[in-house]
Amino acid sequence: MRLPACARRRQGAAVDPQSLNVLGAAMHPVLWVSAVAVFAVIGIQTVIYVRAARAAAPAAEMTSGEVTRAFRAGAIASIGPSLAVCLIAMTLIGVLGTPGVLVRIGLIGSAPYELTSAGLVAGSVGAEMGGDGWTQRVFAAALLAMGIGGAGWMVVTLILTPVLKRSQTRLESSRKGGAAVMGIVTAAAMFGAFGAFGIQQVAAGLAPTLVALTSALVMAVLMLLARRAGLAWLREWALGIALIAGLVAAVVLTTLGVGA
Repeated sequence: MRLPACARRRQGAAVDPQSLNVLGAAMHPVLWVSAVAVFAVIGIQTVIYVRAARAAAPAAEMTSGEVTRAFRAGAIASIGPSLAVCLIAMTLIGVLGTPGVLVRIGLIGSAPYELTSAGLVAGSVGAEMGGDGWTQRVFAAALLAMGIGGAGWMVVTLILTPVLKRSQTRLESSRKGGAAVMGIVTAAAMFGAFGAFGIQQVAAGLAPTLVALTSALVMAVLMLLARRAGLAWLREWALGIALIAGLVAAVVLTTLGVGA
């Protein structure tokens, strides 16, 4: 007699490639050590970047107070995206385990990419992510696929960053106004990146378009109010508030069935 899936999961050993007890492997101490090591590296990098930013502040004609406000604005701006990541992470812990979710979703990866990778790996062997056929072997293959896919941009960044740095230095020193040209290039790159994100939302349908417009309108109103009233704190909080407004708009539109 074939046992129910839940009973087969309970029968699975802690580490058994054919076992459906995926959490027995997903919560393995080795994965926990790896996750903690990644967090430790990020913590060390954060300290290094903060110290480097404070050391370079005088050259950029920034006071200590301005640097502190810049850090605070960045932290506030991260609230909106972090909420979305946390919601996705909580739903995936039961499938990928806490260490895998912390590293792949919470720190490094993009949730849509990670889910697509895991789903493709599971589908290639006739399994369903978190469902039938989702064994420890399939889980390990999915985790490996997510890691390999995410390593590509890290390797490219590691190789190309020194090359781009040398090119930037050569451009700035080779001609008059080179620094101004680099400033224009940087601004254009940012406009292009955010413009591409905006176009993707518009192309996704009516509801995403309305969400993007809501966030943009809230951001514009808050920045105008901050400038007119001289509210420096509102300028720092504006992006975070606009992101949360977008999330609220998305929930309302989804509930109303707009764009469905």
